[in-house]
Amino acid sequence: MAANSLPLFSCLDPQQLAADCEALLTASRQGVAAVVACEAKPSWQNLMAPLEEIDDQIGRFWAPLSHCHSVLSGEAWRNAYSACLPLLTAYNSEMGQNRPLFERVKGFADSAEFASLSGPRKQAVRHMLRDFTLSGVALEDDEAKRFSAIAQRLSELSTAFSNNVLDATDGWEKLIEATEDLAGVPATVLDNLREAATAKGHSGYRLSLDIPSYLPIMQYADNRQLREELYQAYVTRASALGPHGGKWDNGPLMLEILQLRQEQAKLLGFENYAAYSLASKMAESNAQVIEFLEELAVASKPMAEREYAELKVFAASLGVAELQAWDVPYFSEKLKEASFAISQEDLRPYFPVEKVISGLFKITGQLFDIDIAPVEGVDLWHEDGQCYRISRGGEVLAHFYLDLYARNNKRGGAWMANARGRRVLDDGAVQQPVAFLVCNFSPPTSDRPSLLTHNEVTTLFHEFGHGLHHMLTQIDCLSVSGISGVAWDAVELPSQFLENWCWEKSVIPDISAHYQSGEALPSDMLDKLLAAKNFQSGMQMLRQIEFSLFDFSLHMQPEIQAEKEIDAVLNRIRKQVAVTQPPEFNRFQNSFSHIFAGGYAAGYYSYKWAEVLSADAFSLFEERGVMNPEVGEKFRREILERGGSEEAAVLFKNFRGRAPANAALLRHAGITGDKGA
Repeated sequence: MAANSLPLFSCLDPQQLAADCEALLTASRQGVAAVVACEAKPSWQNLMAPLEEIDDQIGRFWAPLSHCHSVLSGEAWRNAYSACLPLLTAYNSEMGQNRPLFERVKGFADSAEFASLSGPRKQAVRHMLRDFTLSGVALEDDEAKRFSAIAQRLSELSTAFSNNVLDATDGWEKLIEATEDLAGVPATVLDNLREAATAKGHSGYRLSLDIPSYLPIMQYADNRQLREELYQAYVTRASALGPHGGKWDNGPLMLEILQLRQEQAKLLGFENYAAYSLASKMAESNAQVIEFLEELAVASKPMAEREYAELKVFAASLGVAELQAWDVPYFSEKLKEASFAISQEDLRPYFPVEKVISGLFKITGQLFDIDIAPVEGVDLWHEDGQCYRISRGGEVLAHFYLDLYARNNKRGGAWMANARGRRVLDDGAVQQPVAFLVCNFSPPTSDRPSLLTHNEVTTLFHEFGHGLHHMLTQIDCLSVSGISGVAWDAVELPSQFLENWCWEKSVIPDISAHYQSGEALPSDMLDKLLAAKNFQSGMQMLRQIEFSLFDFSLHMQPEIQAEKEIDAVLNRIRKQVAVTQPPEFNRFQNSFSHIFAGGYAAGYYSYKWAEVLSADAFSLFEERGVMNPEVGEKFRREILERGGSEEAAVLFKNFRGRAPANAALLRHAGITGDKGA
C-alpha cells in the first residue's frame, strides 16, 4: 500500500486478519533480528529508521481493524480483534524484553552521533529506552516470562471488560406504546425513539441504554418510575446486580486486572501501579496527583454543597421531598430551565450537525491557517462515515474520518484514534497523518437532520482538538509525532482547549442555524446559554474529581483481595468529596471502561490536570482576542505541531511564557476557590 493511500475498508476480510497478523509479525521479527545482527556501529539509519518502519507497518495494519471492531463490532470483527490482540501483545512483550535490541539502542544513545541528532530524534531514543525499562527488559528468566504472561492476560481481560459493557448496553431495551408514558420527553427525542423501534420491527418507542436514548429520558421524562428503571439498568451494567445481573459481570475481571497490574508494577520495583503509571507522565509523584485533586475538591466543594442544597429545595417545591439519584438529572434540568429559561433540547434545533461542522472548520481554519474539505469516493466502513482532507496553501497536510451517529454494535462514547502517524520515508516523502474521530450522536430521521445539544457540540470540538494535535504535527519522527509520545496527562490539553470556542459569543453564530429557518441562535437564547454555563459546575467538578481519586487511589492499593475492597475504595472517596451518595446497588465501577479497558488506568486525573493547562492556555486568547491569528499561530507552532517531541511542561511554558496555574480553571468554572463552608 502506498504511503499516503487511505485504508481500503471493503478489502478487509475479518476471517483473514489473524493469518495476515501472524505473517506481518513474523516479518517484523525477522526485521528486528536483522537490525540486532547488524555489525556496523549503531546509527539512526541502521537502527532507528528500520525499527520505525516496522512499527509503522504494524500500526497501519492494526488501526483499521481496531476501528472496525469499535464502530461495527459484531461477531466477525470481535473474533478478528480477539484473535489478533494476543498476537500483538505477545510481540510487544517480546520486543520490550529484547535485551540485545535494548543494548544496541543504549549503545546508540551513548554514541557521538546521538549528540548530533535533532531534538525529536533524541526524544524518540529516550522514550524507547524508558519503554524498554517499563516493559521489563531488565527482568531475568522466570520474572521476564511472568511479566509477559501478565501483559498477555491483561490484554485479554481488557477486551473482555469492554465486550461486557457493550453487550450489557446493547442487551437491554424497553418498548413503550403509549406516548403519555413518555410525557415531558421532547419531540425530537420521541422521533428518534420511534425510529429506533421501527428499525427493530416494533411499533411505539424503543428505549435503550445508549446515551442519546438514556440521557434525555433521565433529564425530561416526567415518569419517575421509568427514570428509576432506566437508572437501575444503566448503573448496574456489567455487574452481578440489575436486570441482567451476572450475565456480563465485570466484577471478577476488575479484581484480576487490579491484582495483575500491582504484580506487574512490583516486578519492576515500583511500590504500586500508580507509581508505575507516572513513570511516563507529566506529574512527578503519587503525592503530587493526590494533592492536586484534593486541592481542587476543597476549592469546589462549598459551591457544590450550595448547588445540591438548592436542588433539594427546588425538588421539594415540586413535591419530591426525598431526592433520589434518578431524580437529579430531571430536577437539575427543570431548575436550569426555571433559572435561565433554557434547556439543551431548546437548543437542539439551532445546532444541526452540518452547520456545527462547517462552523468548526471555519473557526479552526482561521485560528490555525488550514483549509478543510470533504473527500469524495473514499472507501468507508459504513454509510455514516465521512472523509476530509486538511491542507494549507494547497499542500495536503492530513486526512481524517468522521463517524458521528449512535447505532447498534458500536461502542459508546466519543474518541479520536490514530489511523496513521507522520514520518519522513527513506525517499524523503512525508507520510501524512490520518485520524479517526468517533461520536455517538442521535442520527438524522426521515424528516430532519441530526440535531445536537450544546453539550454534544462541545464533544465534537473536544474530539477535533485531539485530531488537530495529531494531524497538524510537523514532527517527522513517528514515535513522537502527533499524539504519539505525548505525556498522558497532557494529551487532553488541545481537546479541552478547543471546547472554549463553543462558549464564545462572537463565534457561536458560526456554529448555529435553525435547521428549518436558517436563523442563527437568537441573542436572548445565546445570553441564557452563556448565563447557564456554570450551572452546577461545582457538582460537575466534584464528580470528575471523584472518578479521578477513585482511579488513582485504587491503583495505589498494595493489594486487592476481593471485589468488595474495590467498592470500599469508591465509597471512601465518595464520602470524602461527593455531596450526594448514590444508592447501594450502583455499580458504576463495573462499566468504568476508561480505567479497566482504556488507557486511563491511574491516569483519569489527566482530564483535570490537562484542564488546568487548557484553561490557562485559553486565557492568553482571552487577553488578546479569541480569534487572534497570531496567538492561534503560536499555539499551533508551540503545542499542536510539536507532538511528543519535547516535554509537555516545556512546550506549555514556551506558549504561555510561564508554568501553568489553577486560577483560570476555577474562574472558568465560576469557582472562587474559597474554603468556607
